[in-house]
Amino acid sequence: MPTILRENGYRFYWYSNEGVYKRIHIHVERAGSKAKFWLHPLELAENKRFIERELNEIKQIISNNTELI
Repeated sequence: MPTILRENGYRFYWYSNEGVYKRIHIHVERAGSKAKFWLHPLELAENKRFIERELNEIKQIISNNTELI
């Protein structure tokens, strides 16, 4: 699972063998919490233990790095 970006302690990554999804998405983790975001449109797909403030921060980081991701 290649890491695309590290920012504010979050690691953003994707799985190279995850071919079953039709929508483009990114995974993120920090300190045992994990989430998945759809990219077009940008929305939360799954969340495990992130609080709302963190999810908003992650969403902003993704928005600011859309071209990289």
